[in-house]
Amino acid sequence: MVNKFSLKPPIIIAHRGASGYRPEHTLASYELAIDLGADYIEPDLVMTKDGVLIARHENEILATTDIINHPKFADLKTTKIIDGEIKTGWFTEDFTIAEIKTLTAKERIPQLRPQNIVYDGVFPIPTFAEIIDLAQQKSAEIGRNIGIYPETKHPSYFQSIGLPLEPTLLLNLQKINLPIFIQSFEVNNLKELAKTTDLPLVQLINDTGRPYDFTINHDPRTYTDLLHPKGLEEIAEYAQAIGVNKNLLIPRDNYGKLLSPTSLIRDAHTANLQVHAWTFRNEDFFLPFDCQGNPEKEYRLFFSLGVDGVFSDYPNIALKMKKYE
Repeated sequence: MVNKFSLKPPIIIAHRGASGYRPEHTLASYELAIDLGADYIEPDLVMTKDGVLIARHENEILATTDIINHPKFADLKTTKIIDGEIKTGWFTEDFTIAEIKTLTAKERIPQLRPQNIVYDGVFPIPTFAEIIDLAQQKSAEIGRNIGIYPETKHPSYFQSIGLPLEPTLLLNLQKINLPIFIQSFEVNNLKELAKTTDLPLVQLINDTGRPYDFTINHDPRTYTDLLHPKGLEEIAEYAQAIGVNKNLLIPRDNYGKLLSPTSLIRDAHTANLQVHAWTFRNEDFFLPFDCQGNPEKEYRLFFSLGVDGVFSDYPNIALKMKKYE
């Protein structure tokens, strides 16, 4: 691993911060995650009209901000095709950072996390630079290095509109001295990053579909094809880890019950790749049938398989179960 800040696995990656306790992708969510013991905080990155990286789950922001309460931006509502999907709403690339800063965050899944609704309208939308500053300040304050694990969202799309994410991402990271992983669901931007940085890269892999850059480049392969030994060897040529949907490690049947583990962790380790699994959450809606009401059981199962990291919305629970390992 090309990461001088190696931590004892499994590393705890706070998925969009402590997003089970605060609206995701807010400084409050990231700070709480750090206070709860997370090793890394994970921002999804999109870009503004004037080239500033900000943390949002998607570039369409109706579900994660109070944009609907700002009539002055009504004329910016539009319909676009993002990674082959038709989306209607408001998009970060149509706003300056000054305009984005007039918005506030809201809970993305209020029906599952009503406890977070109380924070709607409280926290502004953070820039990537502000997240880095927070990680540096907290690292100095608590005496341990807090890692940053950014995801480039829709990199081909942003490249196509003249707002490539990667140069600004690397510019933001060049002067910091913290653990870093850079992740993407696409492949080509990671390959290009591998030519320009020594920072560890993570190929994200879902249990369905294919990388969007494969679609636009008429590459017939799917995510499943990347999991074969040959595919893992190819990933290892440009990345140091895979970030996988946990169903690829322990599949579920049609009733949501867990089946036997696959050989993916062993295969990835053979290819010299770490395995980081996503996403661990407390709510029964997300848990396998076997673990409903007992999210700790799910951690125990996956930790016993030898995962190198977990993405969690509740990093304190992940850390508690890690200590039992």
